[in-house]
Amino acid sequence: MSTKAFEPRTYRTRMARAGLVGFRVVVKETDLWVLAARDLSAEVREIVIQERQQLEAYIAAHPGFLTALAPWPGDPFAPAVVREMIEAAAATGVGPMAAVAGTLAARVGRQLATLSPEVIVENGGDIFLAIQQPATVALFAGHSPLSHRVGLNLDPSLSPLGVCTSSASVGHSLSLGRADAACVLSPSAALADAAATALGNRVQGPDTIAPALAWAASLPGILGALVIVGEKLGAWGRVELTPLT
Repeated sequence: MSTKAFEPRTYRTRMARAGLVGFRVVVKETDLWVLAARDLSAEVREIVIQERQQLEAYIAAHPGFLTALAPWPGDPFAPAVVREMIEAAAATGVGPMAAVAGTLAARVGRQLATLSPEVIVENGGDIFLAIQQPATVALFAGHSPLSHRVGLNLDPSLSPLGVCTSSASVGHSLSLGRADAACVLSPSAALADAAATALGNRVQGPDTIAPALAWAASLPGILGALVIVGEKLGAWGRVELTPLT
């Protein structure tokens, strides 16, 4: 039984951006909050249904895929959504489902980019951004005193970008570490999601923040990473922190 706290997604009330419309799309376990130039709920729902159908069919044929905690063998015949998850997991040493939220967010966001100049897709704390102006992302770190007190300033030159966070204390995703937040930035949201899980797994206390970040720094394709444990914070790479009020 999980001992993590369940947090209603009230943080979404803070997700706003001038010129963009926010809307929610839920398909089974996939619960997205999207910011776009107009309400594209119908388009997003269709994309999610198509992606989930391919993922669910693959899992039905390969039940071990759902519960694997180690990288899954490469499969050139798998659907694109599955291959993206497999590649991210292989690069970070985790199971492929560790990349599912970031992968789906990115696959939705990339398809919406033809319909909206800016797109932000949030999927359970994992975010895909295609932006033309600077943005700030607040960090949610459970009961840490730094939760919602620290944000990441994101330059549009980094776009498209995945910003994904794993936590041992919040949410339903599996973490084997003790980080209140392990956040990774990458052009690939799938890779950021898988790497955030792997980064969080490596954090067993404040004294392990530095070696965990050194591991993240060794990964090709990672732009930056941040870890919060209680009142301790460590960061590496293209991470510009800003205080939030």
